[in-house]
Amino acid sequence: MGSFSDYAENKILDHLFGKGNYTPPTIYVGLSTTDPGDSGAGLSEPSGNGYARVVTTPADWNAAAGGLLDNAHAITLGPATGDWGTLTHFALFDAAGGGHLLLHGALVHPKTIESGDSARFAGGELTVTLD
Repeated sequence: MGSFSDYAENKILDHLFGKGNYTPPTIYVGLSTTDPGDSGAGLSEPSGNGYARVVTTPADWNAAAGGLLDNAHAITLGPATGDWGTLTHFALFDAAGGGHLLLHGALVHPKTIESGDSARFAGGELTVTLD
C-alpha cells in the first residue's frame, strides 16, 4: 500500500483548510530500487535502458472507497532495453520527469528487471490508502 509524500500531504491540508488551491495533477507511475520516503530523498529510479514513467488518466484509477484507491487497469512500464536493477518500490509523480513525488509504496514482490523484461501492475495491484 502506498503512502502520501510530505508534499502531497501539505497540498491536501492547505486545500482542505482554504490555505491554497490544489488542482489535481496528471499522475505518472514510476519505480525505485530504494524506498523514496515521504520526502522523496531516497528515490532511486532506473536511468536509461528504456525506462520511463507511465502517464495515467483519471479513468485508469478506481474511485476511492473505504479510504483506499487503486488502479482500474493494468499499468506496464517497459520493456527494458537493459538492466533496471531490483525494483522494490513504486512512486507516483506529477510529471514525466522531475516534478513532485506524490505517493510511494513498497512492492509486495521486489522484481529484478533485465533487458526485455517489463514491470506490470494488474488492475487493483497499486493501492493507496488515506486513514
